Amino acid sequence: MPLDPSQLTQKQRVSYFVENIALRGVLGLAGFVPYRWRIPLIGKLVSALGPLVGFDRRIRDNLALTCPELTKPEVHRLCREVSNNAGRTIAELYAGAPFVDRAKAAPISGDGLKALEETRASGRPVILVTGHFGNYDAARAGLISRGFSMGALYRRMANPFFNTHYVRTISHIGTPMFEQGRRGMVEMVRHLKKGGIIAIVADLHVHDGELIDFFGTQAVTSTVPAELALKYNAALIPVYGVRQENGLDFEIILNPEIPASDPVTMTRAICDDLESMVRRHMGQWFWIHRRWKTLGFTPAPKKPSKGETSAKPQS
Repeated sequence: MPLDPSQLTQKQRVSYFVENIALRGVLGLAGFVPYRWRIPLIGKLVSALGPLVGFDRRIRDNLALTCPELTKPEVHRLCREVSNNAGRTIAELYAGAPFVDRAKAAPISGDGLKALEETRASGRPVILVTGHFGNYDAARAGLISRGFSMGALYRRMANPFFNTHYVRTISHIGTPMFEQGRRGMVEMVRHLKKGGIIAIVADLHVHDGELIDFFGTQAVTSTVPAELALKYNAALIPVYGVRQENGLDFEIILNPEIPASDPVTMTRAICDDLESMVRRHMGQWFWIHRRWKTLGFTPAPKKPSKGETSAKPQS
């Protein structure tokens, strides 16, 4: 979990401040470039910087662990594609209306769409679960434009200066936004209990999750989405914003609702569903994450439920 700004050292504050100025400068200058050129330009820039900032090394390590059958040319191609998609995603979030317009125009497909429509008609809450794949905010913006208003759980950025305008930027797509943590969890649960829709990105390492198989290797994974779905009788539906071949447009895919069973089984289904999407579009998942940090992992002791804040927040 990122440190609270009050806990940062003076050196960290200076470093984050300079980093934020540099990032804002690049994004600000890019804003003068027309959208159709700006997005691929930032994608190429981040891809070119990948070897210098450590992205390539992390991607290669993760692929060596999970996909050792890939050839060197395939790994090199994925290093470029993954960083390119990451750059495009950041540029799109800060693009405002042009990005939202693309998301609104994205076609929606998949068996989960019918489940979403039927669940909303019945008044039941919905948990849309996704991963750092394609551009998940394209799915959020596209669904909101079609009347599926939703809240979203987000993780605070380590850089407090960047976090301030980042949260403001993603809030323009839709609100409410719930910051990961105790207070955010209480607000999100309240939203669910009213029959609302929430969106959760569920492919980050957590400190008190469960070991769940992902790409043939166990990864510590939060069971919170499944726990919330069971506790509040919410439909748990996987959703993805899949980037199209032109690099600018998207398709929103909702896969079938995950059947209610138990938190671990349902979380396995979430991971399997995401893996199936990633295997079809390997360059669109954020292989830069330290997803498989299991060394020395000890599961947290299970505690009895104590009301609406008992579900473990992601960290």
